[in-house]
Amino acid sequence: MAEELMDVLNEADELDEAEDLGEDTQKGKFMTFRIGEKCYGIAINYVSEIIGAQSITPVPEVEDYIKGLINIRGKIIPVIDVKVRFQEEPFDYTDRTCIIVIDVKSTTVGLIVEQIADVITVDEKSIIPPPSLNPNSYGRDRYVFGLVRVVDEVKLLLDPEKLIRDEDPTMLE
Repeated sequence: MAEELMDVLNEADELDEAEDLGEDTQKGKFMTFRIGEKCYGIAINYVSEIIGAQSITPVPEVEDYIKGLINIRGKIIPVIDVKVRFQEEPFDYTDRTCIIVIDVKSTTVGLIVEQIADVITVDEKSIIPPPSLNPNSYGRDRYVFGLVRVVDEVKLLLDPEKLIRDEDPTMLE
């Protein structure tokens, strides 16, 4: 796992160097990660860092997908278990479990994922909208804005703003 994280961090450093040269290096780049058998992606411009799983302080009376708070260099941020957010069964945290720290507008949140996959570059034209099989979906599908095929695998691209801000419609019932 450490080697995979180092590869991802090295690629991020290369992006930073190219950005210093005035290039739009983040366009079309997605950090991909695994949850169960599925692979998801989030636009890299939302990702501020990746950290290993650490001690999470539980917070009472919050949604079950909000696992609690962590302290990163003096900044307290909420942590969301993405699989539980998708209304799926939680997974056991392992040494591959990571927290992807994202910034969405003025909100910083940690996303607990089973495993970091890689950084991919996607041509905007190759992103297809997800099929609307269930317009009233309350699970994972409501957070997916597009699908992309990379080699032999379909990756589900997530809308991070919906993921952290979207209210659960079942709460209104």
